[in-house]
Amino acid sequence: MVVCIAVARPGERRQIRFGVASNPEFLREGCAIADSLYPDRIVLGASDQETLDIMRRLYQPLVDQTFDSPPGVPRPAGLGSVPLVATTLTSAEMIKYAANAFLALKIGFANEIANICERVGAEAPEVMTGIGLDSRIGSKFLDAGVGWGGSCFGKDTMALLHTAREYGYESRLLQASIDVNAHQRQMVIQKLQEKLFILKGRTIGLLGLAFKPDTDDLRDAPSLHLAERLLQMDARVRAYDPVAMAACRAQRPDLKIRYCDSPLEMAEGADALVVVTEWRQFLDLDLQRLAASMATPILVDGRNLFAPNAALAAGFDYTGIGRSPRPRAAAPGLLRSANG
Repeated sequence: MVVCIAVARPGERRQIRFGVASNPEFLREGCAIADSLYPDRIVLGASDQETLDIMRRLYQPLVDQTFDSPPGVPRPAGLGSVPLVATTLTSAEMIKYAANAFLALKIGFANEIANICERVGAEAPEVMTGIGLDSRIGSKFLDAGVGWGGSCFGKDTMALLHTAREYGYESRLLQASIDVNAHQRQMVIQKLQEKLFILKGRTIGLLGLAFKPDTDDLRDAPSLHLAERLLQMDARVRAYDPVAMAACRAQRPDLKIRYCDSPLEMAEGADALVVVTEWRQFLDLDLQRLAASMATPILVDGRNLFAPNAALAAGFDYTGIGRSPRPRAAAPGLLRSANG
């Protein structure tokens, strides 16, 4: 966010001084209020000291956390003062783009490792837990799956990539992040082909449409890529999402998707289900009933939402991302029931 500050002083009726500040936001969809009130950091880039001082005063209550928390948005336990980073205008903009590009890279790395795990027989969730406990790495954004979507990661990574090119630098790592994410979505199609061989005429159900849970946002949603590709292959596509179906109907009337009122309706007679969005309510599904209603009980868990042993016990032919297809003893405290 770029802020212009105008200051009119007494006796200077014809002179208004302007200052320009860059104040990037770091808000997550579904958590915008909490992220605004209790941020990890506040970044201020300013063209001059006076503008920076004004911005500092505006943000002082947030920095010091001296305000009363509003109802329903409690202050996180142990939160003291919030770091404020003062930079040049250009550095502030770079912080925004670099932060999102790094998160996209981190997800892409998790997916690359997961794809290797499948081939060598390792369990990606266990590997991610093990490396995430390293304080230099951290556990967030290490969840393997169908790749990232939304309005920020792709846009900001591409913007940084193009900016680098404008200044004569080719960022191979940023380009790889875009390529890996596109390839990860195609991996789901490959997994379906490995199970069903020919997808023409098959009925595939998509569990989830939104690019992430707790929103109806479909911008760059992996579900749309999967639906488009399946329809191109003459498969029949069904979908269920607790929030985003109305938005998908309105925004993508060209997609010949059958929207279902429940996961059970979607599963009835289907050849395979794909978990695309890690909605928490999907954890409460009766997997045995879903599997029994399908023509072929194939489950491609694109978010590693379900415990493989539970899905197998329910009668599914289960495939996750970076997970062994064979039943195995669970490692207590390591296997996750939901994508973080």
